[in-house]
Amino acid sequence: MSFGQGGPQQPWDPWRPHSEQTGNGGAGTPDWAALAERSAARGRRRRLFLVGGGALAAVAAAVAVAMAVVSSGGPGGAAASPAPGTASAAGPSGATASAPSFAPTSAPPPLDPKDFVSSAAKDRAPLDPGTLFPGTRMTMGDAVYGKGPVADTRSCATAARGTLPQALDAHDCTRLIRVTYRRDGVAVTVGVAVFDTAAKASAARAGTDRRSTVRSLSGEGVPVFCAGAVCRSTTNSYGRYAYFTLAGRVDGKDVTQGDAAVFRAGDDLAEFTFRQIHRRGRAQASAAAVAD
Repeated sequence: MSFGQGGPQQPWDPWRPHSEQTGNGGAGTPDWAALAERSAARGRRRRLFLVGGGALAAVAAAVAVAMAVVSSGGPGGAAASPAPGTASAAGPSGATASAPSFAPTSAPPPLDPKDFVSSAAKDRAPLDPGTLFPGTRMTMGDAVYGKGPVADTRSCATAARGTLPQALDAHDCTRLIRVTYRRDGVAVTVGVAVFDTAAKASAARAGTDRRSTVRSLSGEGVPVFCAGAVCRSTTNSYGRYAYFTLAGRVDGKDVTQGDAAVFRAGDDLAEFTFRQIHRRGRAQASAAAVAD
């Protein structure tokens, strides 16, 4: 025997209208504990859904902002500047930017010192025994030579002997400066003949022979030397200057091939004279370069 409405009994659903819940023993009293548990479970699910949805939304927003920053080239939409040391971006035409170019320039060639001592027109620096042979001594390597007497004449032939006077006069020598240096038992007289041009100096040198020498200059502690004894001489020229050396022994003895000290003294004084003339030209070349 059944009571009430026929058919299977439906479970009670609090969210469905007109439904009933069978309580303990099938009575009509609702199960409030079960209802509370179900309500709490539904609340937790809703909170998880909201939290999870909010996190996903935040991530999506961050990704969108980052993509916007990258696509715009930086914050505020301004194009990012290239990093230091990197190449610049291509211009509107697609060509990369390059440093400005300048027309090639070249420095003028240095002035030749020899040009300034090759003619009287350019060789205008002061000239006297003190400028050519300064100081009281001369050092060449480990050899030190004491400076002796000095002479300066406009009559070149009077300070020369052998065939040299004729060569000096033939090519218009204008001045002959002499100085004597001494070391140990050796004395050397250097003579510098001055001409108007390098061509005349070279021609005068070419017109000499073994008997063409300057006269030895004694005095100021240097005894007479090379008056009648055999001595060693050299001849050379540089620019408008022809220079000569006469080296001998102060004891009056002849110079032989074995007298190394005499040969070295003559070579040292010839080298020193060349350097002094070249230094004169170099100083004038430097002054002219600065003036330009």
